[in-house]
Amino acid sequence: MVCQGSELTLVPGILKSKYSLPLVATADSTAAPFRESVVNMSSPVLNVVLHQPEIPQNTGNIGRTCVAIGAKLWLIRPLGYKLEDRYLKRAGMDYWQHLDWEAVDSWTEVQQRLPHAAVWYLTKTATRVVWDADFSRGDVLLFGSESRGLPPSIINECVANKLKLPMTDLVRSLNLASTVNTVAYEAVRQFGGLE
Repeated sequence: MVCQGSELTLVPGILKSKYSLPLVATADSTAAPFRESVVNMSSPVLNVVLHQPEIPQNTGNIGRTCVAIGAKLWLIRPLGYKLEDRYLKRAGMDYWQHLDWEAVDSWTEVQQRLPHAAVWYLTKTATRVVWDADFSRGDVLLFGSESRGLPPSIINECVANKLKLPMTDLVRSLNLASTVNTVAYEAVRQFGGLE
């Protein structure tokens, strides 16, 4: 992973196999089961990573945003819902089948799979705002869970890449799906759109 001009070193050989993941039935029991990994794109415009998300509707809406811009969605377990949750599917609507997504067991797995991508850590405790970042295609946008945010062990990996959306003191936090949407579209705007 890239941290503002310097490379983070990862321990090789820890990557777990994703091929042993079980099939999961969809909310509609007559539908065909789906894998916990769906890869449709060779080079996503962004990598949106949700660390232990808790609310299925947020993940569904974030999935829809990822389809709209051509981003890959990474879900880091444990999740606060089952992947066949009807609220997840309802929020993702009929776009979910087009989503490039993968569920993994750890942040380390994502780091090993995307070793050259710049990582942006989104947190309300950052001092830099998102429009101060210099986003590029293929970057990782890392978001924490709705109730806890990112753990200190992750958020302090690269302090220079911590970003936030500005807000008044009257608001404790912003909705995760709204935040992902705002940051993702700011990144797309910076590198000239989807074309």
